[in-house]
Amino acid sequence: MKIGIIGGGASGLVTAIVAKTNNNDVTILERNSECGKKILATGNGRCNYWNTYQDLSCYNSNSIDKIKELINDSTEKEVLSFFKGIGIIPKIKNGYWYPMTNQAKTIKDALIEECLNKKVEVKNNYLVENIKLINNKFIINNELEFDKLVISTGSYASPKTGSDGMGYRFLKELNHNIIKPLPALVQLNTKKYDFLKKWKGIRCDVRVRQVEDGIEKNSETGEIQLTDYGVSGICIFNLSNDIARGLDNNKKEEVLIDFLPSVTDEELKELLSNNKPIKNTLSKLINEVIVDILIKENSINDNTNYNELIKCIRCFKVEIESTKSFNEAQVSSGGLSLEDINLSTMESNKVKNLYVTGELLDITGICGGYNLGIAWRSAIVAGKSLRGDNNA
Repeated sequence: MKIGIIGGGASGLVTAIVAKTNNNDVTILERNSECGKKILATGNGRCNYWNTYQDLSCYNSNSIDKIKELINDSTEKEVLSFFKGIGIIPKIKNGYWYPMTNQAKTIKDALIEECLNKKVEVKNNYLVENIKLINNKFIINNELEFDKLVISTGSYASPKTGSDGMGYRFLKELNHNIIKPLPALVQLNTKKYDFLKKWKGIRCDVRVRQVEDGIEKNSETGEIQLTDYGVSGICIFNLSNDIARGLDNNKKEEVLIDFLPSVTDEELKELLSNNKPIKNTLSKLINEVIVDILIKENSINDNTNYNELIKCIRCFKVEIESTKSFNEAQVSSGGLSLEDINLSTMESNKVKNLYVTGELLDITGICGGYNLGIAWRSAIVAGKSLRGDNNA
């Protein structure tokens, strides 16, 4: 049987490795000069490829009730077994898994080496322009013919790695429903506040809350990066998926920043009541630039009511105008509707012998190795199904 895989990224490589048997000829069609280019950019070049903590709450989807068909204990065990099998031993820090070398290249090279060992054919610099389905065969660019086809092209995110979302086009042409892809795990642009240039470059530990049309939806605690365009940092990235979707639906999106999440209201009241001037007291707790901004934006003085003062510290509001583009986004949200795919095999419900893996799916994880986890899980499930495992 001839199996074609469009895209030699994380999920494409793993699908090929798992699917390859003596009875299957597997060919990867990769548009770049080498496979795995995007893997090199993950985890700041270290490749955070997994996370110890696994829970459905770490994932987002427009069909959230279906993701447990893919995100479960069984696929977790298979992923960990797979990486052990190709010689990757994890270096685990705070639940984040990296290769022992701390180099993303280690993961990329191990996957490519395993493809070579399995005699997977790789066609680099091969741009797929069209797919035709003729007599139950998939015809690529009017020249290559496959019995089964896997689309693993990646999303719109990080186009510099060669990911331009062409997989969405192929799936649409094959009558699949694509939920509008939007930038995810991405920085947020606020309104053009006068204080943005002042707080540029400051990092601080905060609690941030997403407020959509006046209703609080989500919250995150962690380090925030303040910039001249708005806000960034892991906790902002984790909120960006819902915020992007809300903005696209013309919702008003705001972020409330609590600059002292580790200090209780009672502790704050005691400090503020026993120490004046207020500016000097706050400057011992919060970056003095932020203190100046809080005082100016809220007209704070030494006579300000303590409850009102605490509210200013806990609920500093910035309105979000947009996200950064796909160029800056780590991943995309949206994608192939999970209603159109069997997550137990990764085979399309619309086209027999067509499979989809990785970031094209309408599943997005938070920061911390979860999106690569989706790539590995979906690839192993697809690969097992392609090689004919009865339990796939």
